[in-house]
Parts: sequence; C-alpha cells; structure tokens
Amino acid sequence: MLAAERHRRMTEALRVSRIVSTEEFSRLLGVSTETVRRDLVALERTGVLVRVHGGATIDTDTVGEEAPFAERSAERHETKSRIGKLAAEQVFPGQTLIFDVGTTVLEVARALPNSFRGTVATCSLLVAAELAGRTGVEVLVSGGWVRGGDLACSNHQALEFFSNIRADVAFLGSGGLDADAGLTDFHIDEAATRKTILAGTAKSYVLADATKFGRVAPHRVCGFDRVEAVITDQCPPDRIRDAIESAGASALF
Repeated sequence: MLAAERHRRMTEALRVSRIVSTEEFSRLLGVSTETVRRDLVALERTGVLVRVHGGATIDTDTVGEEAPFAERSAERHETKSRIGKLAAEQVFPGQTLIFDVGTTVLEVARALPNSFRGTVATCSLLVAAELAGRTGVEVLVSGGWVRGGDLACSNHQALEFFSNIRADVAFLGSGGLDADAGLTDFHIDEAATRKTILAGTAKSYVLADATKFGRVAPHRVCGFDRVEAVITDQCPPDRIRDAIESAGASALF
C-alpha cells in the first residue's frame, strides 16, 4: 500500500474515532507499528494530527471539517452555477478537458454547451454521468477508490491515469484559498491527484466561491503560480488577489 493511501485511511479513521492507537492503525493498514509511527510523524508535520502516547488524535484546532456532499450541493447553488457558467466560457471545441471533483466543478460540466465536442477526463463519477450521454463527447474515468457522497475516485490508479493525460484545460475544486498557503484541500489523496493533473495540463482553473477565501485546509496543492486563474463569484480580498496577480495568474468573477 502506498504512503498516500495509508495517510488517507489514517486521516479518515481519525475523523471517525478522534483518537486511534498505533496498534489499531497497524491492524487497519496491515503494516508494522514502526511504519505507522513514521506515518504519524509525517502527518503531524502537515498539521493533520497530534501524536499522543500510544497513538494519535485529530487536531481540531487546525483541521476544518468538510461538510457532507449533499449539504455542500445545497449551499450557494446559484453562486456555484454562475461560477460554472463562467468557467465553461474558457472552453473551446476539440479540446481535452479534465474535471476534478466537487460541487462547483460539477456545475461546469452542466454548463458546457451542447455544441461542445471533445474529450473529458475525470475522477468524478457524477461528472462522468452528466456528460456520458453527450453527442461528440468522449468521457474517460480514472477509476480507483470511490468515496461515498461525491463519488470521487482516488488512489494510485487515479494518479497513474492522470499522469498519462495531456489536457488543454483542467477545472479544479478547492478546500481553501489563502494568500500564503495557496490552494489547499481536505483530502490528502485528492491533493495528490490535483498535483498530478496540474503537471499535465496547459491551463488549469481553480474554482472557489467566496466562502473559500482565507480558509486553509490540511493538505497543500500548489501556489497560485501553477494556475491560469481563480474563477470565483466576487472580488477576492486584497491580500489574496495581490497574491494571485503577483504569481502571474488572474481572478475571474
């Protein structure tokens, strides 16, 4: 099992139980306690957890909780729809597009004009279902471990899939946008997937409504220098907008 997959499972276990012993992690992952201890050290450095005697606990002061998908879908739906329509305007016929996961990314798929012809690669089963019936649209799905709720695929299969894709445009969701931290995410495996997508895409757009401004999720994805633009619903706070523009990107709203 790859370290990223172990870290994902460890983080999820802590979100459920709040405190987990080294021995419990060892049984859950099928690895030695020494491997678990090394993983705990690595995760503590990122701020995901706090090591305690015999195990670890989640750091609730630094790690925010991502709301369930159904709740996020209902929140600010009109706003996300507007962001989706603005993002869809960045697309041209014949392009290869990558759709990440998230409620706002799904709105981009819904906003693609019926006249679009091209290839779509995604790790979201919801995006795939939205576009699979479109005439002239070839839909490729990464495969991998599927998380309930948003039906997002991740793990080494998703990473390998995206490492072999060269795309014109990618649309990335976000857990938070901060002037210092840049783009961050709540899930370590999705952060790894986004890094792989960025490496193989000509233009990447980050989608974020105003609630994401100033939020720092546990896992860093990239700085603003790695993206073409941040697409949002209103002008970002001055410090964040300055960070975006000084990195050579732009804010579209």
